[in-house]
Amino acid sequence: MSGAAMTGTGLWGWIALACALAFVTKFLGYSLPQRWLHSPRMTQVAACLTVALLASLTVMNTLAGGTRLVFDARLAALAVAAAALWLRLPFLLVVILGALAAALVRWWF
Repeated sequence: MSGAAMTGTGLWGWIALACALAFVTKFLGYSLPQRWLHSPRMTQVAACLTVALLASLTVMNTLAGGTRLVFDARLAALAVAAAALWLRLPFLLVVILGALAAALVRWWF
């Protein structure tokens, strides 16, 4: 068997393992007692995890360039959008201002 075929087979094994882990995680979630899920502490933890996940995805999509950090127009767009959100501007305007900031930085540099 060639190295390329071996790599593909290994990849499918990892995909199958990830699917199995996702299934087991979901199954375990259904087996938790209801009182655990409806406690105020669990609600707070779930809310914090949601915000943390969204923040990490935003940072990764803004600063990642392969395996290195990249400071480009995406960072300017994020800064302008964050300022617009802080000013409580409508969401559509936040998106438009972020896109404009990215376009201007790309045009300028």
